[in-house]
Amino acid sequence: MVYIIQRILDGLACREDLASIIAAGAEHGVRPSQMIYYRDLVWVLVAKELKLRYRNTVLGYAWSVLNPLAFAMVFFVVFKIFMRVPIENYTLYLITGLFPWQWFSNSVTSSNFFFLNNSSLIKKVKFPRYFLVIAGVLNDLIHFAISILVIVAFMIFHHKVPSLNWIVLVPFLVLVQFLLTMGIALTVSSCNLFFRDLERMAGILVMLWFYATPVIYSVKMIPPGLHWTTYVNPMTPVILCWRSLFLGDPLSLSYLGAAAGWAALIFAVGLLIYKSLEWRFAEIV
Repeated sequence: MVYIIQRILDGLACREDLASIIAAGAEHGVRPSQMIYYRDLVWVLVAKELKLRYRNTVLGYAWSVLNPLAFAMVFFVVFKIFMRVPIENYTLYLITGLFPWQWFSNSVTSSNFFFLNNSSLIKKVKFPRYFLVIAGVLNDLIHFAISILVIVAFMIFHHKVPSLNWIVLVPFLVLVQFLLTMGIALTVSSCNLFFRDLERMAGILVMLWFYATPVIYSVKMIPPGLHWTTYVNPMTPVILCWRSLFLGDPLSLSYLGAAAGWAALIFAVGLLIYKSLEWRFAEIV
């Protein structure tokens, strides 16, 4: 396994030679049945995606923060200055919803290519294909983890500080959103191999989903007769829980339960769809 990691550190883990790296790892005494091999393989895939995403860029990882901040500035001007939305600390309110949404949105839209862009690897090497999806979602999770530092900076500016319950709630919410995102990413990445129109549809659906989720507006602005929709939309409880945590508001147990329930259900459905289609991947990609 040292051999594999060394190849990554030497900058040789590009898309073309990743199959040979995995095979070489096996030759160096690593058996695919070992959990440590699978763990390191996931990190190899994550490192590869990170290198490819920011290859030949000047700002690098800063783009993962600048993108939602730019959207936050636009929404602030439109909704706070022009439309005068009555939401206190609207800048902080925006980024506490935009950063978690960016993780979800980037993973779902990118999942169209998790299998397609690794077709040579799928054909040449036998390994759990869902590791490609895990690596893609973890890639965006890393960017979200970095963005939490930006949120904390905005919190301090607005005279708020992280509380001790972050120790428990941040890992819990990360797990919930990871499972929910994984379930959808497994579904999209698997189905896109057989229905390529999904590649275009996914972007449109995610955009519509964004406006159906209280990311840029308050849940209090939803008419009382439609408040039940906050439980029907799987991402609404997740966003509301993140926002309450970052703003220092009490978390709703009903939203926590809804978020966990949706995450478990969607992950199970996504895994089932993946398992039913996996056997045809090599002949399709």
